[in-house]
Amino acid sequence: MTDRCQVGGFGVIAVNRSPQLRNNPETPDLAPAVTFTLFDTAIGRCGVAWRECGIVGVQLPESRDSATRQRLLERFPSALEGLPPSDVQQAVDGIVALLRGEPHDLSTVALDMEGVPAFHRRVYELARTIPPGETLSYGEIATRLSEPAAARAVGQALGRNPFAIVVPCHRVLAAGGMIGGFSANGGITTKLRILSIEGSRAASQLTLFDGDGAFAFDPVVALGHLRASDSRLASLIDAVGPFRMQLDSTPSIFVALAESIVYQQLNGRAAATIFARVRALFPRAHEGPTAEQILRASDEKLRGAGLSRSKLLSLRDLARKTVDGRIPALTEIQRMEDEAIIERLTEVRGIGRWTVEMLLMFRLGRPDVLPVDDYGVRKGFSIAFKKRKLPTPKDLHKYGARWKPYRTVASWYLWRATDMGRQVE
Repeated sequence: MTDRCQVGGFGVIAVNRSPQLRNNPETPDLAPAVTFTLFDTAIGRCGVAWRECGIVGVQLPESRDSATRQRLLERFPSALEGLPPSDVQQAVDGIVALLRGEPHDLSTVALDMEGVPAFHRRVYELARTIPPGETLSYGEIATRLSEPAAARAVGQALGRNPFAIVVPCHRVLAAGGMIGGFSANGGITTKLRILSIEGSRAASQLTLFDGDGAFAFDPVVALGHLRASDSRLASLIDAVGPFRMQLDSTPSIFVALAESIVYQQLNGRAAATIFARVRALFPRAHEGPTAEQILRASDEKLRGAGLSRSKLLSLRDLARKTVDGRIPALTEIQRMEDEAIIERLTEVRGIGRWTVEMLLMFRLGRPDVLPVDDYGVRKGFSIAFKKRKLPTPKDLHKYGARWKPYRTVASWYLWRATDMGRQVE
């Protein structure tokens, strides 16, 4: 950091730059150029821009890389794409880790806050003290700044936050725990996704699956068994590479199933938007709605979020059965066998066997699930085993018996075979 960079709180402010010199191409030593790069994260390809005194901007993903790059160039018209120096690369690595679900601390990342209003800097500095997994409200930040009447100004400052993620404006909620706005691409959908990744939940309501986020088996042992039991599957494993299946966290069975209902027969982006709108109807939206909240909400309110009539009826039925105790609690479901879980949950309108199988695999991490009705699994089998026709569910079930007790892992590799086949086509 040069002598033109002055540390101020959690940011860095450039000094000795007159307005005439800042944009003068003939004085590059006094007006260092902005450089940027794009990098991959769990939520998509982000961007970061920097100059000698630190990071000047972070860009969350747009729909395409070209759009993300264009947005950065709109913010910094003279910026050039390049390789980040070591301190910026460390910041990038930290952002990637945080969006992967690791509780990484970004509060020491150097930010170049030249041109940022003084009040905004104070808001950003305070926001950077909120640890992952926790939230504050706009009013709480205003109070901590000794300006309790400035909640609206706090919201405006965070709405103009140029340092998304590093200044974690996603951890700031509106009054009553409502989700509030978010200026990044995707709006509240992106905000809720980041909060979910960070595991942000009220401590009094933190009720996760026992072992949530960890498989109920050793993947290394599973791969060894599959290789030994099926040489053709072993070839597929070699072609795909390491087992990289990820488990999704959820605060409750109700939230997991409610999300599944919303996602049915929709593409991922549209479904995520609708489910985010449903969640945003209620306080502490990042935790997901409760059964009681769904039952109290009017049809008009829920339909206004984008739910079809059929999905509304399914959500209502799920909520009633949850309140009545017919949906197992987290502690109960962890002790149940797979088939018993399928039998119980498919009593809900709109919940079929496939939906519960996805819950068993991607939420509970159960080792021996083979969704024989899944097109991707059947297609992957025909590709990997060089079959001209898709196997029938019955035939796939019969052949897959040799993969027990690790059919979940085999299914994941069959999905990857389908992905590889699409890339070749």
